Amino acid sequence: MKNKSFNSQFLNRYTWLINLVMLLAILGIYIWALQGLKVDFELLKNSWPYITDFIVRLFPPDLKVVDIAIKALIETIQMSVWGTSIGAILSVPIAIASANNVAPLWLRWVANLLQNAVRSVPSIILGLIFVAATGLGAPAGTLALSIYTIGYLAKFYQQAIEAVDSRSLESLQVIGASRIQIAQYAILPQVLPLVLGYTLWMFEYNIRAASVLGVVGAGGIGFQLKSYIDGFEYTKATTMMLVLLVVVTVIDVFSSKLRRHLDSM
Repeated sequence: MKNKSFNSQFLNRYTWLINLVMLLAILGIYIWALQGLKVDFELLKNSWPYITDFIVRLFPPDLKVVDIAIKALIETIQMSVWGTSIGAILSVPIAIASANNVAPLWLRWVANLLQNAVRSVPSIILGLIFVAATGLGAPAGTLALSIYTIGYLAKFYQQAIEAVDSRSLESLQVIGASRIQIAQYAILPQVLPLVLGYTLWMFEYNIRAASVLGVVGAGGIGFQLKSYIDGFEYTKATTMMLVLLVVVTVIDVFSSKLRRHLDSM
């Protein structure tokens, strides 16, 4: 008891010192990270004319390719719809298997290892793998997005399941409810709004990710964007980016409102 009282008094008296040490430690980490980057500030200062020149060549947008941009964007959205949906469905059993309050320890190890393995593979690599398997085009991008989605949604779903009120689980276990009944009446009602919100966020994110996958030939607006940049047709590339910006903004506004509605349920 005396030790606890002494520790409490020490912490209260020297809170400023603890905060100072933490601040210095964080500052030291950032200095260490900056040294590792080996940033050449002189080179950065001299590179502004090249950056400005590239930006100037992007304008004015060539509106003649708006129809091509819209068609490519529709393909990107289609890829995101299917990629997110397939990934979300496959994420559910993995999330259940990795949740601390549902699955046994050995199963959690396996499921978490699978999640980490998927997240450690960049989306570009997934795109290259499926382009090699199915050829250039949207199918490769859709499959890559599906696997990419699992790495994140499985983790989000897992956290939602672990946040379930343990008392509701225990009360159903006491009355002899089966695992299916516990999932139906205790887990599902609590996690459903979170799961839907996470899935909407992932769909929105996948539209941008699908654009990146197009760089490796996985279809969508990214493929057209890379083609124009490779051909030095920068004004056409700008049109692609502007169309993508408009659609992503609209989807962001819509999904944000829908997520707020789900949170209030």
